[in-house]
Amino acid sequence: MYILRSVQPKDLKDLYKLSTILTFINLPPDEEIISAKIESSMKSFHNPHPDLSKNYYIFVLEDVSSGSILGVSMIHAKHGTEDEPHFYLTVGQEAKFSRTINTGFVHGTLKLGLDTNGPTEIGGLILNPDFRGHKEKLGKQLSFVRFLYMGINPDRFKPTVHSELMPPLDKHDNSPLWEAVGRRFLNMNYHEADILSRSNKEFILSLFPSENIYQTLLPMEARESIGKVGKDTEPVKKMLEAIGFKYTHEVDPFDGGPHYRCPLRDIKPIKEKITGLLISSKTYDATKARDVLISLEHPEYDFFAVRTMLQVHGDGQVSLDPQLVKDLGVKTPQKITAIPF
Repeated sequence: MYILRSVQPKDLKDLYKLSTILTFINLPPDEEIISAKIESSMKSFHNPHPDLSKNYYIFVLEDVSSGSILGVSMIHAKHGTEDEPHFYLTVGQEAKFSRTINTGFVHGTLKLGLDTNGPTEIGGLILNPDFRGHKEKLGKQLSFVRFLYMGINPDRFKPTVHSELMPPLDKHDNSPLWEAVGRRFLNMNYHEADILSRSNKEFILSLFPSENIYQTLLPMEARESIGKVGKDTEPVKKMLEAIGFKYTHEVDPFDGGPHYRCPLRDIKPIKEKITGLLISSKTYDATKARDVLISLEHPEYDFFAVRTMLQVHGDGQVSLDPQLVKDLGVKTPQKITAIPF
């Protein structure tokens, strides 16, 4: 069985191990940093700060049989403030025409922009590579658990939800756009700039070109990477589009990865959330049940969820697969929220 829950201090060793398998800015291979992130997340779940930008929520996927953490996903309640703006490049066009020679061109452009009152951001989804393609769709569970939590607690988040997707990188894991633009103005490599930007964004505004950047002047590899996603990110893009997210015609200023957004209330799993009173499983009929992620009360965790089959009775009452009730010791009655999976 696999469960989804809020992160705990006991997860430190497993998260550190995961960070050494996969390189992610949101989960660096540093126990001290990971420990601080865990503490911050626990505060957010238990008693969120009124300044939404200070609230980070970390969800973990646990294999109950082994007790090990297989993956993690995150929400930042507000991405973009006066102190740490959200930077982006607007992807646009500019028409040029000469009457003298009767010739015109439409040039693709990139222009730096910033947002100091940003949206909620979902990100930091990491799954142990050994469990990709799992029959239980563990990656999708890690992604959807964030929508379940936001559906339960919409007041803890901004009205718009934002996601930044990874672009195609070259064989050395470098960004073609960064090599064509960023390196020329910031004099550091892609990964150095990405790490620095997590704690200090002043250098972006001070050194990055402030006027239109003409895509025509960029190498073909850089042009073709703008607004595109890497092969491993293609399923994420399709999933986001399927639940209501749309490309904003804005990209990451470092690597050109596309930005996607959706109003929180319009995200499909949130629009279709199920609420009700969980009653005895004696009334459960498997032929009338549906596949869901469901949030349940748990004595140890501020947030706990699991994928299971749920029957909606149409009278404000719902029932669960009896085997799950037995395995988890689920208490009834209790109020639940679930989203279709």
